[in-house]
Amino acid sequence: MASGSSRPQILCVSFNQDNSMFSVGTKEGFKIFDARTGRLCNDNKLGGLNVVELWFATNLIAMVGTGEQPSRSPRRLCLFNTITCASKKDLNFRSTILAVRFSRTRLIVVLQDKTFIYDLNSTRILEEIDTVHNPKGLCAFAPNSEWCYLAIPASTSKGSALVYKASEPELICQIDAHESPLAAMAFSSNGMYLATASEKGTMIRVYIVAQATKSHSFRRGAYPSTIYSLSFGPCIDRPDVLAATSSSGSLHMFFLDAARNGRNQTNKLLGSIIPGSKAISDALDPANHHVIHNIAPAETKSCLAVHSVEYSQNSSKFPAVRTVVYVVTHDGYFREYTISTTKSNESSWVLEREFSLLDTGYTQKQNEHHHVD
Repeated sequence: MASGSSRPQILCVSFNQDNSMFSVGTKEGFKIFDARTGRLCNDNKLGGLNVVELWFATNLIAMVGTGEQPSRSPRRLCLFNTITCASKKDLNFRSTILAVRFSRTRLIVVLQDKTFIYDLNSTRILEEIDTVHNPKGLCAFAPNSEWCYLAIPASTSKGSALVYKASEPELICQIDAHESPLAAMAFSSNGMYLATASEKGTMIRVYIVAQATKSHSFRRGAYPSTIYSLSFGPCIDRPDVLAATSSSGSLHMFFLDAARNGRNQTNKLLGSIIPGSKAISDALDPANHHVIHNIAPAETKSCLAVHSVEYSQNSSKFPAVRTVVYVVTHDGYFREYTISTTKSNESSWVLEREFSLLDTGYTQKQNEHHHVD
């Protein structure tokens, strides 16, 4: 795998709200790419940036500096126009800004001990939430959902999340997902499902938000690993695929649909009749787990997005599936994978595209087929 230890360090990566574009922040500035074509849309050397968030496919971004320049304080959020290269609005805070999220009408700003919900048009504070200590700025946001669901950690000792309607704003539930503190969270596109992973990283769980009830448990592996990124398939109704990347350098894909996970019902029944049913059902529910190893060097951070999930025109109970996943790694690469899964649950993958984010060189991979473990 290509490596570039002498290149400028990537400090942050983020996809926009429909995963059509993504941004990277470096010690020099930011770059914006079209994920579908690999085209470099914007390259601006404004100084070091810890946060770069896109507002859909528009010329508005939110950025937060590293503090190496006085105008790029880590406590200042700049709403920036990439065409005019001018600030539209600056918002200043008392402590470092750790995460920013956008919807059409809401702006979310996450600090270490507070989370703010703004009306985006007026930049008026709608809610100031006192949170538990959240040094990584962990949050999940569903910008395309009707209620703009927001999830933030509820505990520093357990894997619990508070879910808010950012549209109101209003607290709607607490989800107690793991025994260890949370490390990653992601909503499905409509906000109906929330995926969570703890710092241990061996289990990934999916909850139905409206009932705060668990719908799926997936075992990523037996050994601890940090989950860097979670992404559901883009299905508007019930999500069909959940993908994850981890510090082991692997990409994991799980099927959520009932047809492919018919054995799950047996596992849940077994769990219900054996003492310690929660642990049993987790252990016996591997679902349809497919792994691509070595997508990045171990411990290299990554951000992924499931671009599309296509089913073959087949009347079989277990249709063949073609899943396209985008992965951006902090060592400076974009990769597009196609994972093909047959009716008998055998899988193979192709690295369709790979290009450098820092050199903007482009390498097209030609039909490199591999079996998935």
